[in-house]
Amino acid sequence: MNDRPEQWRAAERLALTLIEVGLQRMAARTLAVFLFTDQDSVTAGEIADRLEASAGSVSGAIKSLMTVGLIERLPAPGSRREHYQLREDAWATLFTSQNTVIQAMLQAAAAGIAATDEGDPARRRLVQMHTFYDFLLGELPVLLHRWHQQNG
Repeated sequence: MNDRPEQWRAAERLALTLIEVGLQRMAARTLAVFLFTDQDSVTAGEIADRLEASAGSVSGAIKSLMTVGLIERLPAPGSRREHYQLREDAWATLFTSQNTVIQAMLQAAAAGIAATDEGDPARRRLVQMHTFYDFLLGELPVLLHRWHQQNG
């Protein structure tokens, strides 16, 4: 992995930003490794060494990043260790996976609307929430299509 101090300071700053927006600490630091490495792929052991972290915490972070579609496991012929890389289309994949979150928010808003009376201030807020997430769900496919056209 790249040992340039200025790059790893930037990686740690990026990880702090990701933590501030809600990513778990080890997942954020692990993602920073994938973004800043000069290797095509990395192993969990290499990440643990780079971050001076336990194998278990890195394993959990890798699983989390794989679940949301940011990284993928690679075949590594001749190696006993599993290799991982940042997906080529990681950010669009992550954005696409947000559909389930949006659906959950729509369902929660709909349940709240059903539980409130007409004219209730809570109902007005829940209708606004539902309208926003419904709009977002409709716009995501268009945004992703435009992204793929521009960055194919």
